[in-house]
Amino acid sequence: MRAIFFGTPQLAVPSLEALASIADVALVVCQPDRPAGRGLKLQPPPVKARALELGFEVAQPTRVKTPDFAASLRAVEADVAVVIAYGRILPRAVLDAPRRGCVNVHASLLPKWRGAGPIQWAIVNGDTETGVCLMQMDEGMDTGPVLACASTPIDPDETGGALGTRLAQMGADLIVAELPRWVAGAITPTPQDHARATMAPLIDKEDGRIDWRRPARAVHDRVRGLHPWPGAFTTLGDTTLKVHSTRVVEGGGAPGEVLRADASGIVVACGEGAVAIHELQLAGKRRLEAGPFLGGHPIDVGARMGEP
Repeated sequence: MRAIFFGTPQLAVPSLEALASIADVALVVCQPDRPAGRGLKLQPPPVKARALELGFEVAQPTRVKTPDFAASLRAVEADVAVVIAYGRILPRAVLDAPRRGCVNVHASLLPKWRGAGPIQWAIVNGDTETGVCLMQMDEGMDTGPVLACASTPIDPDETGGALGTRLAQMGADLIVAELPRWVAGAITPTPQDHARATMAPLIDKEDGRIDWRRPARAVHDRVRGLHPWPGAFTTLGDTTLKVHSTRVVEGGGAPGEVLRADASGIVVACGEGAVAIHELQLAGKRRLEAGPFLGGHPIDVGARMGEP
């Protein structure tokens, strides 16, 4: 089996390694290097770094909707292309370049959570189950027929980062188990029920703002779902606080009201119930547990978080 791989972030690396174990990977396609770090030096994406370690040829096109790029893929004469978190919509000419087309590893149970942020939005919305799907790609946003799925429960305190690591490995396992069957013609695709589709748009930093009017469980789900990126945050007066970890606790008061502030946590009232903040951070400072944080930055009981 001769294959092309499209992917960019660390989430896609296990799938690249899985594909390498069952196929001749003729080409790896990823996003261009980007400036990163304090010096803003160009850094290769994780997929590129791993592909070079494995000895694969790497392409980093700035544009994919060109006749030349599609022609270069056809020249590879691949049986299939595997796409996971590549970061661009692929045109029909690219999708049709491999003999069996392009398949995508998507981190949700389609048609739920189509789009760029399925892991985070599943947690933020309080889902108790998710999974990965191997799907035949078309020109829509995760709208193609499904080839195979694997599901998993979401732990009530699991973060987006932890769940992403688990789903990345599940996707890799799905490739090993099902991709050879697809290439051999042994799988009949199952069309999605588009009427049941929900969208998972790209996450931005403002999505991390905590709305203390929401129930405590919803606040906790937002904090863990958006950890480690972009992270949840709130304000206390003119200060912005990044909130790294919370748990749901008993308590009541005006939304955003600090009910307790000690080494066991900073307890804040929500629209229903309360949450205890266990780890938090000031901009430009280190992440700290509640006790050490309060030692340098006392917070008064009765103060209101989230107000201008």
